[in-house]
Amino acid sequence: MHKVDALVIGAGVVGLAIARELSSSFANILLVDKNNSFGEETSSRNSEVIHAGLYYPTNSLKAKLCVAGKHLLYQYCQQRSIAYQRLGKLLVAQTPSEIEHLEKIAQQARINGVDDLRWLSAAEIKVAHAKVKALAALSSPSTGIIDVHSYMQMLLTDFSKNQGLFVAQSQVQRAKPDDNGFVVSLNSQGENIEIHCQYLINSAGLHSTKVAENISGLDAKYIPQMHWCRGHYFTYQGKSPFKQLIYPVPSDNGLGIHASLDIGGQLKFGPDTQYIDELEYAVPESLKAKFVAAVQQYFPELDEDKLQPGYSGIRPKLQGPEDGFKDFVIQGENEHGLAGLVNLFGIDSPGLTSSLAIAKYVAQLL
Repeated sequence: MHKVDALVIGAGVVGLAIARELSSSFANILLVDKNNSFGEETSSRNSEVIHAGLYYPTNSLKAKLCVAGKHLLYQYCQQRSIAYQRLGKLLVAQTPSEIEHLEKIAQQARINGVDDLRWLSAAEIKVAHAKVKALAALSSPSTGIIDVHSYMQMLLTDFSKNQGLFVAQSQVQRAKPDDNGFVVSLNSQGENIEIHCQYLINSAGLHSTKVAENISGLDAKYIPQMHWCRGHYFTYQGKSPFKQLIYPVPSDNGLGIHASLDIGGQLKFGPDTQYIDELEYAVPESLKAKFVAAVQQYFPELDEDKLQPGYSGIRPKLQGPEDGFKDFVIQGENEHGLAGLVNLFGIDSPGLTSSLAIAKYVAQLL
C-alpha cells in the first residue's frame, strides 16, 4: 500500500493552498482531484476579486480569514510576481434606506479590522466616477482583483518544489480510519488503488459532503446540507466606463450583480444567484433583461447591445434560499472526533481571498 503523510482531496484554490502549506512541514503530501487538472470548478469561475472583509459577522471565520487572507494574498502576489491590481471598489446606495444599510456595513467593517473605508457624497461620485449613479457610496481601497489561474499555478509550483505530488483524474471512493490515520480507496486514472495517510483533508468544494459521507466512522450529524448556487456573468464589449469595481448594496443571498474587471481590463457584470440541483454552466440569453435592470440602477448609460452572455460559476453554499448567514465550516478532531481528519464545507465567497489564511488554519488544526 502506498503511504503518505497527508492526502488533500480537491485541487481548487483552497486545496492547493492547503497542500502548499502542509508541504512545508511534511515530507510526503499527495493532492488529488477528480477532474483533468486543478481548479476546474468553482475556482476558475468566479469574479477574481480580492475582498476587503466588510460584510461578515463579528468573529465569524469568514470575517477573520478574509481580513487575514487579504493581507497574505497581496503579499504573496508581490513576492511571486502574480498579476493583481488593488483597484478598490465603490459600494453604492440608491435610496436613504440603502444609505442606512451602508452605515451598518461600515460599522461592521471597522469591527472586522477594515479601517480604510471612505464615504463619498453624490456630488463627489459625480466628479470622480462620472458614469456611476448613486446617492452615496463607500469606497474600499483595499479591494482588488487577481489572475486566479496564475495564482493557482504558483501554489502548485511551490507545492511541487516541496516534493508534493498532484495527481488529477483521481476520485476518492471511501476512507476508513485505522490506528494511525486513514486507508483511502481511490480510482486514479482508471486504476483502483489504496493510499494510507496520517492526515486527511477534505477540500472537495462542491463535492465535499459526498466525500464526507464516504468516510467511515464520521457521524452524519457533522455533515451539513450543501446547496449548489449558480451565478451567471455577462461581459461588456468595449472599453470599461469604470476604473474601480462597482457593487450594489448586498442582497440576502449574495453581493448583488456587481461590475468587476479582470486583469486584462474586461468588464463583466454578475453574479446573480440561482439554486440548482445539477452541475450545468449554461448562461441563457433570457437572463439579459434581469441583468439590464440591475445594472441600470447604478449605470444608467448601459448600452444593452454591448452586454453579452459570458460564463457561470457554481458555489458550494451552506446557506439555502431562505436561510440567514452561514459561516465557513472547518471541522477538526475537536468537532467530529476523528484524529487527523479536517473537513471543509461551504467554502464559497470569500474563499479565494481567504485561501492562504484557511491553509494556515487547517495546519493549526492538525
